[in-house]
Amino acid sequence: MNSDQMQGKWKQIKGSVKERWGKLTDDDLDVINGKQEQLIGKIQEKYGIAREAAQKQVEEWNAVESQQADFEQRRKAS
Repeated sequence: MNSDQMQGKWKQIKGSVKERWGKLTDDDLDVINGKQEQLIGKIQEKYGIAREAAQKQVEEWNAVESQQADFEQRRKAS
């Protein structure tokens, strides 16, 4: 999922983000508002990790989310 897709689906995926990174508050999620760079920055800040580590976490989470979305689309199409 690219950054534009993430912004478009933000309301739907907010729960998944909160589940994965529980230290993020609702206010943080409102500030992030689907922007991948903002998400990376907030994870870096809240968890005290390097930007590269936060980015890797987001990329891994994103890959799983994309796979689940693809699966759902295929299931609905059948």
